[in-house]
Amino acid sequence: MALDTEILARAATEARGLAMDAVQAANSGHLGLPLGDAEIGAVLFGHALRYYPDDPRWLNRDRFVLSAGHGSMFLYSWLHLAGYPISLDEIRRFRQLHSITPGHPEFRETPGIECTTGPLGQGVGNAVGLAVSGKMAEAHFNTADHTIFDHKIVCLAGDGCLQEGVSAEAAAFAGHYKLDNLILIYDSNLVTLDAMAEMSQSENTAERFAAYGFDVQEVDGQNMEAFLEVYEKARSAKSGRPQFIVAHTLVGKGIPEVAGTNKAHGEAGVKFVDADRKALGLPDEKFYVSKEVRNYFAQHRQQLKTPYDAWQETFAAWRKANPELAGLLDRGVSHEIPKDLLDKVPVFDPESKIATRKAGSEALQPLADALPLLIGGSADLYGSTLNYIKSDKDFNAQNRAGRNIRFGIREHGMCAILNGIAYDGIFRPSGATFLVFADYCRASIRLAALAKLPVIYIFTHDSVGVGEDGPTHEPIETVSALRLIPNLDVIRPGDPEETAGAFVGALERTEGTTLLALTRQNLPTISQVPAEVRRNGVLKGAYVLVREAAPLEAIIIATGSEVQHAVAAAKQLGAGIRVVSAPSFERFDRQDAAYREEVLPSSCRKRVGIEAGATGLWYKYVGLDGKPIGIDRFGLSAPGGSVMKELGITAEHVVETVKSLL
Repeated sequence: MALDTEILARAATEARGLAMDAVQAANSGHLGLPLGDAEIGAVLFGHALRYYPDDPRWLNRDRFVLSAGHGSMFLYSWLHLAGYPISLDEIRRFRQLHSITPGHPEFRETPGIECTTGPLGQGVGNAVGLAVSGKMAEAHFNTADHTIFDHKIVCLAGDGCLQEGVSAEAAAFAGHYKLDNLILIYDSNLVTLDAMAEMSQSENTAERFAAYGFDVQEVDGQNMEAFLEVYEKARSAKSGRPQFIVAHTLVGKGIPEVAGTNKAHGEAGVKFVDADRKALGLPDEKFYVSKEVRNYFAQHRQQLKTPYDAWQETFAAWRKANPELAGLLDRGVSHEIPKDLLDKVPVFDPESKIATRKAGSEALQPLADALPLLIGGSADLYGSTLNYIKSDKDFNAQNRAGRNIRFGIREHGMCAILNGIAYDGIFRPSGATFLVFADYCRASIRLAALAKLPVIYIFTHDSVGVGEDGPTHEPIETVSALRLIPNLDVIRPGDPEETAGAFVGALERTEGTTLLALTRQNLPTISQVPAEVRRNGVLKGAYVLVREAAPLEAIIIATGSEVQHAVAAAKQLGAGIRVVSAPSFERFDRQDAAYREEVLPSSCRKRVGIEAGATGLWYKYVGLDGKPIGIDRFGLSAPGGSVMKELGITAEHVVETVKSLL
């Protein structure tokens, strides 16, 4: 069908008007991208994208990601015009309390939003993850008779996104893995927020992406026919490469006083809006959409229904012909988890002494068998993180069904890509690196928690027990820092059975994000306590590991590799000592008050906490009358046991500290 440039040009003008009016009303926001990219929006939402607004999560829709999330009024305007349930009143309430049009797009909050894209570059990584998920879906579910997945991932990014390192990591990954379902549109408008782009970059971005392995085209992004031509070429390309479109645009087009300058990026053009709306041919009425544009998009919606209905017929035929695959897909989309996961993991040898990373590897294998849509990845560290799914093979350009992803040394890119896989909502992503590198990933981890994504991070080498690698690799403050992120469960298990419980707890948590902090060094199994008690105790976050056999005198609370020291100290201190293992503060805090009181009775104020890390958060549990034992300095390079002893992480120190309270 030919592009109706006349009506779509009018739609672009009216979309500009909506952005102007919304930012002016809010006295806050970013005008540059919504105005500069209006023609791109008109072509995509008015002609080229495959979507159906009555079913925003249609499995085979094209996924559109606005990586430059500050330009959110671009997305809200076009979703509104396209017929998504975003009313004109919500456009009027842009950036206001409890609106579904927040300052940056938020997943789950607004129909049609694929990803929460706040920090620049994240959307590029998310789009790459969506592309990975799309390729996996094709490999797992398409059959010779029925194609139910063949959609594209379309991402709009600006200079700021492409300057961020996370996008470079993700783009290099996309090129290497030949994700030919990805179309990345670069809004090249020559500006950044602070200044013209030439002040901070001089690279040839097109050549950079060609070097990554993308097909590259350049176009005037405000010439709709030209843009559609390159877009359709990208969509139909058979090169086996991801696509990169350099779309040259005039930032802030429609407000000539600032257009083409860095001032157009934000709110500087607001004071000119009233006069410039008239110059664009818009009436005095604010938030105006003409009947002609409304009618066009209503008709387009009906046109979109034809391929949607055809797909539904194909999907129904596929379901009938492939009931087992259909059941698997349903379980993936609904995040259905088997109820007997704990029973899937064999009990460990009570005499064993293994690292929790090794125990995690052993627990992972039967769990991966039970959850065939569980995906595992590692940032070039499978040999250390030990999270390879042994029953499967690598994901690559030749094997899209592989469940193990080699991300290379790209921790931040890995986590943004994992988020993208989770946003797609079919596969369950997990990824691994050393815990100290969580700081490289923190923005992505934070966004996963914000968006309630069920991503699982398997981060090993969790303390000064790393030893010889020294303080650069010893995450003293990292666990506490991660615990401060809302909706992120941090679980630091203390032995193999707790590790089994930690993996199951992470998998069962489908409305939030979980990070497992695992040891490099071997730990003893706490064999005097039944495995079932330890496993289920982890699910509650904290539990009584050793119960006092006399009137309660003091409580020792420990996590991870320090649980062994708490148990050893209690033996020396006598029958009035309770040991509480607290692998997850967050899970414990979600328990009811009665359970929390049962584990940590408020009547006992003599408490000692021990963890090989920063002590600040521990006062929540030991109180002002108690004492935390930890490490509030950087570590040392020496054998792990020697470092622990030098820094006071020992049973002897626990005994001394408890005695000082008694």
